[in-house]
Amino acid sequence: MMMTEFYDKVTERLMRYARIDTQSANDLTKTPTTQKQFNLARILKDELQSIGAVDVYLDEQHCVVYGKISSNIEQTVPTVGLIAHMDTAPDAPGDCKPWVLKKYDGSDIVLNQKDNIIMHLSDFPNLKNYLGQDLILTDGTTLLGGDDKASIAAIMTMAEYVCTHPEVKHGQISIAFTPDEEVGGLARDLDFKRFDSAAAYTMDGDHLGYYEDETFNASAVTVTIQGRSVHTGTAKGIMKNSVDIGNEYLAALPANEKPQYTSGREGFFHVVSFQGNCEKTAISLIVRDFDRTSFEIREKLLLETAARMNQQYGSDTIKVEITEQYRNMKEIIDQNPELVNTLIHAIRENHVEPIHEPFRGGTDGSSLSWRGLPSLNLSAGYENAHGRYEYVSIQSMVKNVQILISLLDITAGGKRIHA
Repeated sequence: MMMTEFYDKVTERLMRYARIDTQSANDLTKTPTTQKQFNLARILKDELQSIGAVDVYLDEQHCVVYGKISSNIEQTVPTVGLIAHMDTAPDAPGDCKPWVLKKYDGSDIVLNQKDNIIMHLSDFPNLKNYLGQDLILTDGTTLLGGDDKASIAAIMTMAEYVCTHPEVKHGQISIAFTPDEEVGGLARDLDFKRFDSAAAYTMDGDHLGYYEDETFNASAVTVTIQGRSVHTGTAKGIMKNSVDIGNEYLAALPANEKPQYTSGREGFFHVVSFQGNCEKTAISLIVRDFDRTSFEIREKLLLETAARMNQQYGSDTIKVEITEQYRNMKEIIDQNPELVNTLIHAIRENHVEPIHEPFRGGTDGSSLSWRGLPSLNLSAGYENAHGRYEYVSIQSMVKNVQILISLLDITAGGKRIHA
């Protein structure tokens, strides 16, 4: 398979996968949250079987696809595990109609002439990084789903290549495609025994060459406030307005430690929703921080603020429930430096400069690492995810195929075969 065939394969795959609506839903009580994710899962299962993967399996309960490519070398080397998610975000419509813009010339892009939907370079300055490249775009009415189908296209193209080119020496390759990442599923139903790899690389993120070994610590917080409603004419000394108490509670948190005021390694509190009336108010927050000690101080502040205010308003007025979402993967990845070193080598071998910065969010790897599967994240190469202006460079996907093949070769201790 020559370079042009990598190009053709990833293009065809992403265009085909993108047309399949796999949006997840904000309801983790269901597994998966939407049945339509099975539409892609079944295609990927059949595709893995057709290219020669073994132990291909679709978990019909949890919508996880597994497959392996057997080692073709005698020596024992670490298995390379690769994970990508099949769902797309519920933030914009998902019935995508992708198209290809050849040799982007640096100007504004008309996505939809009929509806006058234009992607302006002034609004999306990262476009300038793709001058001369070929872009897969939407018609401006849906998201694309390159997050994370660009990764699936690269993984499947790599898998097909190594299955048909025995000269590429590699150990076992374990592949899994999971649901519901976009709504916090975090590969919760991945069967480690069936996956059969001691570590993994998740693929999810923007900017070619960007890798993530550090994420937020994260918790979800529910604050419930019980008020007391009486007629406003006789309320003095009796009424407890839960909305007012809720506002007072939030005002006790640091005013500048919010997403819109923070960057880099700075943590924050974020109000997701505030719903209430005089009688009862419910506040949903998320709390984030990279440093574990700082994170624990944030959680403690939420509890202590409630305890202090309960002394004023009554012991059962404010209740705070904190639920762990994920933890900073860096504490685990730092114990497995070979994962980072191998990935950096593979990226650089393909003339891409590795980009590393703390990720102000979480990945499947955050959860998987703390559950016992150290998982480093490699970018998929998409831009403007979760929206109507999402796009993917075909050249970035081709590079990711090459990076994956290098990753196999380096892990196997061999010499890189260039496509």
